[in-house]
Amino acid sequence: MPHTPVWFMRQAGRSLPEYRRVRADVPMLEACARPDMIVEITMQPVRRYDVDAAIYFSDIVVPLKAIGIDLDIRPGVGPVVADPIRDAEGVKRLRALEPDDVPYVTEAVGTLVGELGERPLIGFAGGPFTLASYLIEGGPSKNHEHTKALMYGAPDLWADLMQRLSAITVEFLRVQAAAGAGAVQLFDSWVGALSADDYRESVLPYTSWIFERLAELDVPRIHFGVGTGELLSLLSEAGADVVGVDWRVPLDKAAQRVQPGTALQGNLDPATLFAPWDAVARRASDVVAAGAAAEGHVFNLGHGVLPDTDPDVLARLTEYVHTETAR
Repeated sequence: MPHTPVWFMRQAGRSLPEYRRVRADVPMLEACARPDMIVEITMQPVRRYDVDAAIYFSDIVVPLKAIGIDLDIRPGVGPVVADPIRDAEGVKRLRALEPDDVPYVTEAVGTLVGELGERPLIGFAGGPFTLASYLIEGGPSKNHEHTKALMYGAPDLWADLMQRLSAITVEFLRVQAAAGAGAVQLFDSWVGALSADDYRESVLPYTSWIFERLAELDVPRIHFGVGTGELLSLLSEAGADVVGVDWRVPLDKAAQRVQPGTALQGNLDPATLFAPWDAVARRASDVVAAGAAAEGHVFNLGHGVLPDTDPDVLARLTEYVHTETAR
């Protein structure tokens, strides 16, 4: 590319007034199952920001809903599971995902690829630890106590749960890639709650399996988690082509922790966008400079766009990075 590519996690969503208008009376999970809404919401930030990639509008619990898990996304809370899974009977409810379970994904991706032209569409799914935490805790959790109790105390049950979730994740990403997505990202948002030893023993075998299966798709694979500074080498070891880095670790340091040949994505602190423009520009320049140490850099935030972010700042930031890195 003639410049460092730019896109933003959660670039579509609550920070955009046009998103709020479209979603005004439509529940989140309904929006994620309507091809017309998926296409419109995915395209909104592309039109407004001129980012270099679109990210498929969905939620990490969509494939779980598609296989019949009773859950909802509550405004201001997040995913809430009616009957948390904490025993063998619960785990058995997690059947395999079939393409026919998510026909709206195939339809929406096909339409988006036609609209985007040369601009890639990034498909995405939730990582197995994060999905497991929502299912076991029954919703968002600060401490993941029920999840860790099961992981530590019932390793065979944990293995069954993770195998099922990993297979669901692979199939959800495979459907997106088959319909034309040009890259895929695995969001294991909560995995930073684990120590390196726990990740290596209880999660790495499953994320490695996922990335092995995704290799067959022949599209770039991105791996991201929050608070994963101590896990970056393991996230990279799992097999992704690109590792996302949150704002806590500078990209030049992160480049030393990942496997050779791994590109980095990130990692401007999303809160920076609330500062005066001079501070935003200075910090964006620092990210670009540190990213030069990596074997490839995709400019992004260190986590998702915050809901009250001014869209005009994101548009200005995209243009700034494009201009600063023009080759």
